[in-house]
Amino acid sequence: MVEGSGEPEASDSLRTFGAMLQALREHAGLSREEFGRRIQYSKHTVESVELGRRMPDTLFVERSEPVLGNTGAVRRGAEHLERRPGLASWFRQWALKEKTAITLYTYECRMIPGLLQTEAYARTLFLEQLPPMDDTQVEAQWVERAKRQELLRGRPNTAFSFILEEGSFLRRTGGLEVTRGQIDHVLALSKLRNIEIQVMPQVRESHAGLAGPMQLLETPNNTWFAYCEGQRAGLLISEAKEVSVLQQRYARMRSQALTSEESMSLLERIRGAL
Repeated sequence: MVEGSGEPEASDSLRTFGAMLQALREHAGLSREEFGRRIQYSKHTVESVELGRRMPDTLFVERSEPVLGNTGAVRRGAEHLERRPGLASWFRQWALKEKTAITLYTYECRMIPGLLQTEAYARTLFLEQLPPMDDTQVEAQWVERAKRQELLRGRPNTAFSFILEEGSFLRRTGGLEVTRGQIDHVLALSKLRNIEIQVMPQVRESHAGLAGPMQLLETPNNTWFAYCEGQRAGLLISEAKEVSVLQQRYARMRSQALTSEESMSLLERIRGAL
């Protein structure tokens, strides 16, 4: 099974607003499909808002108001909406499985993966997000990330494997000091016996991971799951056939990337050139 959503963890205010919207829509005698047509949004979007899974944007609110009676209820309700801080709901499912995993593989091509990020690097990413986050949201994001990172030292019997792109270090995200600190952090983590870190070189004629980032984990009962994430959505994959495809790709990438020793030597050279 593949489960996915790009929506935030539902808060009480989102659920309350959604219930109110549904009641107004039904009172107006409109189906979700018809209501969506009138406000120029899909039936799926309407459903997500009504179930408290999606934060309605300003246009959704403004178009809904006249369709639902122009009483001002929709606008006033939207003023009190808030997301629950921290991890998105679709990632929480994966994060829960991470806590008990006996094997965890991560390939990341866009950035340094969350489990390996320094606080300075992570905060740089949070501050660059669009729409912008306020200070409370940034802090909540870092607190959740720091808790996840406790897995690396808190579960010494879990085998961690990471494949990182050389370009993620060459990009110098956050500037020179942040990059130096991030490389030092990765070098230090690589010394833990349960962590293997490999770097995929910038110049590589064949690459099994061009379809994007992926994570794989093995549960204590030896069941494998996969997780893939994009711009606004995440997919938790449990179907054995689909997980097997990603396992094959990860295995190929491990053979294509530099060895752990070669990878750390490369990072030391990059660090020295900064």
